[in-house]
Amino acid sequence: MESLSDTNWDVVISGTGLQQSLLALALSRSGKNVLHVDPNDFYGAAEAAFSLQEADEWAGKNRDEPTLTPSIFAAAEVTKPATVGERGLSFPRAYSLALAPQIIHTKSELLSQLVSSKAFRQVEFLAVGSFYIFQPSSSSSSEASTQPSLSRIPSTREDVFASTAIPTRAKRSLMKFLKFVLEYDAEPQTEAWKARAGEPLVEFLASEFKLDERLRADVMTLTLSLDGAISVGAGLAAIHRHMTSMGLFGAGFAAVYPKWGGLSEVAQVGCRAGAVGGAVYMLGTGVTDVQKTEEERNLDPELPLGISLSNGISIRAKTLVQPAQLQTGGGDAVSLSRLTAIVSSDMSSVFEAMMDGAPTPAVAVVAFPPGCISTDGQESSKFPIYAMLHSSDTGECPTGQCVVYLSTLSTPTSKTILEKALSSLLAAVTDSDSERPTVLYKLSYEQTSGSSTSVNVDGAVVDLPPLPLDLAFNDAVMGQVRAAWDAVTKCDEPDGSVQYMKFEDREGAVDDDNFD
Repeated sequence: MESLSDTNWDVVISGTGLQQSLLALALSRSGKNVLHVDPNDFYGAAEAAFSLQEADEWAGKNRDEPTLTPSIFAAAEVTKPATVGERGLSFPRAYSLALAPQIIHTKSELLSQLVSSKAFRQVEFLAVGSFYIFQPSSSSSSEASTQPSLSRIPSTREDVFASTAIPTRAKRSLMKFLKFVLEYDAEPQTEAWKARAGEPLVEFLASEFKLDERLRADVMTLTLSLDGAISVGAGLAAIHRHMTSMGLFGAGFAAVYPKWGGLSEVAQVGCRAGAVGGAVYMLGTGVTDVQKTEEERNLDPELPLGISLSNGISIRAKTLVQPAQLQTGGGDAVSLSRLTAIVSSDMSSVFEAMMDGAPTPAVAVVAFPPGCISTDGQESSKFPIYAMLHSSDTGECPTGQCVVYLSTLSTPTSKTILEKALSSLLAAVTDSDSERPTVLYKLSYEQTSGSSTSVNVDGAVVDLPPLPLDLAFNDAVMGQVRAAWDAVTKCDEPDGSVQYMKFEDREGAVDDDNFD
């Protein structure tokens, strides 16, 4: 077997994040010499999932506040209870906490390509159930106090008809909007919104469809907008995606979630496909230097890059695909505050099937509209807060417990706001006669995505931007992966004869699932 330095590498992929791992999947039938390295000792990069011990170690390495050198993660902190009892934490590997959980709509291009590449058989997808809005407690001198509650959002016409909480007149307005959004990108609907595409969606809902404040909040929640100020054009597209995804893979759900850690599991499937295709994998090894001088090209025009690895080995390659350096300047940079909590309850009330024949969901989404959570100093939340509740069916916690992933745009008080939101959520899911669930473990951190959203190709070096911090998978990522694949393969197959992400079954594979 040739040594690393003696091998003529077609492509070196740095990092095992989702994009790089999907690229490895796309190249797995190409016959190319692929070296896939990662400076981390785990797969998944910013999309990784950790056991409790791994999460503790990761937090220790990412606890510092942001510096002049931007980093994806910062201010990580683990908090554990002072005491544990019958309902305490299980052993560390009983957990798989996702750094960046995202739901995947059933119409997503990611799912289509996992099917066409036959990789879907290696991922178990679970249904994402209801979307809820948090309703704060209320009290007045004339009314009895009420505890906070969760209100399920109707997202289909059947939901609207069945709802007893929506007045008849408001139902008509909502039905009009749902009918409109199903065909929003066709005439004559486009005439109603194209000229207002850049305006805030919430204003459009009020003026065009006369939706009241409560129904506007319901619709805005389905967009999963991080700032609550999504535009008409983007908002209608998001609602359309949600509604047209409903029922595609089964009754009662519009999105799915990969078991055992979300996108981390998809990344590992891509890496496994790359390994089966002959790629060489090296964790704990990063790229420290890249030389692409005229002198290097003269030495071997076919291998224009001289690459130094952190283990001291120097190699040569035709192409390098690597994560882009994080750039936080510009209007597209996003920073999220995240809080992951393990609680001592299965939270079963939020995981009920939405209709007869629907699967029991493993994920539920709770939205806290802006202003409904306040700090002790009475500073209200400026942006929406989202909580993704994952049952033990996800494989991320033991039976009888639940993992809650909370996130909101970063502000000076966002960490405190998330703590308050978690406490309020637990109060909302607890009956007045029941004991409130205990928080067994908390992991808080800041996560930043750069301002760059496009692939940069500089000769033989391809830079991939970080994954967007959206709460639902953004299919623009698939375009980034395709652009990297084109940069690697375009010189080899100018006629386009190589099929991208469309593979025949390997010998011995059996297709028992009718997804094609």
